[in-house]
Amino acid sequence: MNFSLLSKNILFVLIAFSLLSCSNEKSITVEAESKNSSNAVGTITFTESDGDVVMQAVFNGLTPGIHAIHLHEKADCSSEDGTSTGGHWNPTFTPHGAWGSSEGYHKGDIGNFVADDSGKATISFYTDQWCITCDDETKNILGKAVIVHQGADDFVSQPSGAAGSRISCAGIIN
Repeated sequence: MNFSLLSKNILFVLIAFSLLSCSNEKSITVEAESKNSSNAVGTITFTESDGDVVMQAVFNGLTPGIHAIHLHEKADCSSEDGTSTGGHWNPTFTPHGAWGSSEGYHKGDIGNFVADDSGKATISFYTDQWCITCDDETKNILGKAVIVHQGADDFVSQPSGAAGSRISCAGIIN
């Protein structure tokens, strides 16, 4: 076999393999640390594919019952009480509310979830209103924080839903 033909065939196979293995999927996994003397820790994975973002979160060390989860403005979990993250992420300047509410909601208003009797919880959330590292600042979640609150979001109180103290924090950073 001609060496240049062999080289071309190998190059073709390498290019074809790289094209087939490429994906438009982006993923980032962050670890949540406890705040306010809680034991709440977790792992949160954000995966973007074809314009949609899926958030999968697993938490341990929660008190049993209902907890709120939100995205906050800054990926800064340095303060013991979690307030270094700022308020809810609200790039469209709308009122706080339940996700999808016609009266409005923040892009960070994920909602409530339930921890079981052993303090464990799994949360799945899906949206086309977020992205990972895109140029749209009203959608880009990089540089924000995931906050879990001690109580439930009432979806009414402004600006944050009266969900209580911040008990777990994870900065969404690469």
